[in-house]
Amino acid sequence: MPAQDPEPLSLSDRYSAFIEKIVTDTLKGKIGSKEYVYRQLVAQLESERGTGEIFERCLIEQMTLAENKMEAERDELKQAKAQRQLRALRTLEEAWNRYQETQRTENACSDAVTQLIDADESDRLSVLLQILDPNQTHAFSSKDIASLAQELEQVQESDEHRVAELHTLATGLKQGLSAYSALELLGWVYEKSQLGFAAKGSANNPWAYWAKQVNSPLSKRFLTEQSQNQSAVSLAQQQTHLDLSAWVELIVLLHGIQEGLVNWFDKQPYNIKAGNDAAASTFLTFAIIWCELSHGFRQAEQLLASDRDRLADACFQIGLQILRSFAQRDNFPLYGGVFASFTGKNFRDTITYLDRPLKTIEKKQEKARILTVLGYSQQWMGDRDRALLLHEEALNLARQESDRHCEVANLNHLSRLQLSQGQFLEAIDLGQRALLFARQIGDRVGEINAIANLGYADVRQAQQQEHMDISEIEACVERLKRGMMLLEKSPDLVSAIFCTLAMGIAHLILDQTHNAQSYLQQSLALSIQLGNLELEGLSHANLGEVNYQLGQLSLAVFHASLGMYLLQQAHSTEQRPVSNLVAILKGNLGEVVFKQNLQQQRSQIISRVGLDGFDYINNEQ
Repeated sequence: MPAQDPEPLSLSDRYSAFIEKIVTDTLKGKIGSKEYVYRQLVAQLESERGTGEIFERCLIEQMTLAENKMEAERDELKQAKAQRQLRALRTLEEAWNRYQETQRTENACSDAVTQLIDADESDRLSVLLQILDPNQTHAFSSKDIASLAQELEQVQESDEHRVAELHTLATGLKQGLSAYSALELLGWVYEKSQLGFAAKGSANNPWAYWAKQVNSPLSKRFLTEQSQNQSAVSLAQQQTHLDLSAWVELIVLLHGIQEGLVNWFDKQPYNIKAGNDAAASTFLTFAIIWCELSHGFRQAEQLLASDRDRLADACFQIGLQILRSFAQRDNFPLYGGVFASFTGKNFRDTITYLDRPLKTIEKKQEKARILTVLGYSQQWMGDRDRALLLHEEALNLARQESDRHCEVANLNHLSRLQLSQGQFLEAIDLGQRALLFARQIGDRVGEINAIANLGYADVRQAQQQEHMDISEIEACVERLKRGMMLLEKSPDLVSAIFCTLAMGIAHLILDQTHNAQSYLQQSLALSIQLGNLELEGLSHANLGEVNYQLGQLSLAVFHASLGMYLLQQAHSTEQRPVSNLVAILKGNLGEVVFKQNLQQQRSQIISRVGLDGFDYINNEQ
């Protein structure tokens, strides 16, 4: 009988044989690099496209056998050989993971090109932004964007107009990547040797620094105007024609800047909270900028109506994407706000431009969290009425979504708002609920904030009573001590201020003036660090009272006068007690001696509030 041809090997057998050959060649020293293994794997898989799952199954089986063999082997030489076999298999595993990632990128780029080809001209920019949305399951990296641009450049079709626009998009993507790669993103930080942003008009603010490094007229103009604290609305309003590649370049450039800054801020180990707050500021700043551009394009009368709508919708889409990315962060700053912004000291009206995209966010939990940080920011900037509305809406949404951490945060923020209005009973009620819920869910940061609020509110409420119960004050002191112990493990600047300020006032009530002085000096230093005029003013005001009781009248004049001025600047409801103290000091010293004391403290007052501030204080007194 004629010999029969052997049965062809199954695909599983062929892959197993390939894996064994790689291991054998590795042990014989025939394979010198991981790149060679990768090329061999690609050649094997490309000849049998769509069979990667079979290869992966074979590889897992071989690795399991090798691991079991190594664990069971007792002979040292055989065990060493088993270890080398396992290392060879792990090199092959790395090559397989790399191949999978490459395939995912290629498939994503191929799908993206198909989507852009099939899209209507009016929707093509929006489709591109959907593809680049960082919230997608496959978020496009810079390398992916470069691959997409390359594929778009190679598109050839009968529709010349469509091809031309696809090539224009490719040009914008490439130029945006090039502009960002040439940018010294953090050079301005190292020049200033600080974490934060320079004020309006400073030659060293980040926007001005970046503007010097870009070549595109549109990008340069945008960055320059931001450095001058100009709203992006005017830039969009003044556009006379659609330069699509320039706008795509700016989109890629700004996305790179935003992502680079957030990643850098997140890695600041020396002050995690400051890093989180700076990252929050970055997200909100860029969201506001894109919403400003959207608003401006709606009013760009010199643009064609179709281009005007196209650009306005695209900018709005980017702003919404940024807000969604912001709300999904694991370290979302429920107790942070916009302390520093790229637009200088006077942060632009966040609500005006973010109101519309916030209304379109369907996920209530995301919206609640964004409203929380906006409310905190508004409170910090002194707009208490707006802060109150934002926190109340955030609280309702958080309850609807059973987001207990967000609920606790907003109860604490609302409690703090009531403190700033002198509504201590309301602050106590909110603080007690926040403390109860925080302990139920193990929210340490929420507990610290609640203790600080409650301790301060209790002390201030007791201070206002005609007949004070000393035991109640002592109980407050014990609660505040608990808060300060927790702060050692979980630092929170605002809570630390309220705790030390409350401890100072409590010891003042207990006639322990030296202890009171120590705590109030701490609260003053922390308030200056935070930059909160009201808390700084309260610290000065109470230090004025301490020094008055200690008979140190010159220091009493200094602290009381400065405290009264700062509280006036903060539009605080807490001005009356310190105004009464100033009147008492003036009555005891006489107006001439009082003014002499102010003159003796002139340099210190000017160093804090400037010459205009000193003149105001001197003239008012």
